[in-house]
Amino acid sequence: MLSLKDSLVVLKKTRALLEGHFVLSSGLHSPKYVQCAKLLSKPLYASMMSKSLASKIKKKFKKIDIILSPAMGGIIIGYDIGRILNKETIFCERVKGKFKLRNFITCNGWYYNRI
Repeated sequence: MLSLKDSLVVLKKTRALLEGHFVLSSGLHSPKYVQCAKLLSKPLYASMMSKSLASKIKKKFKKIDIILSPAMGGIIIGYDIGRILNKETIFCERVKGKFKLRNFITCNGWYYNRI
């Protein structure tokens, strides 16, 4: 499991951690932004990050039904975490500023068609 310090090293090595002034899609402002595509362009580092996140999720949550990730930047990381934890994965999309599920049948047979 990567420490916060080690995670930051990975993000900096892959040039995924950007610093400056960013207006996030939520409207919030941030001095830092993670460009997932840059991390994902380096499979070794992306794998390290996915394994670390999966380990932290498994430690914190005793029962996990499904992995939900945001489109676009989170789909691949979400999939990899689901693969590591052997859990079904789905993603949500932003529609008119709100995250929505679209056309999924989950492991419990629930069908989502909310967009």
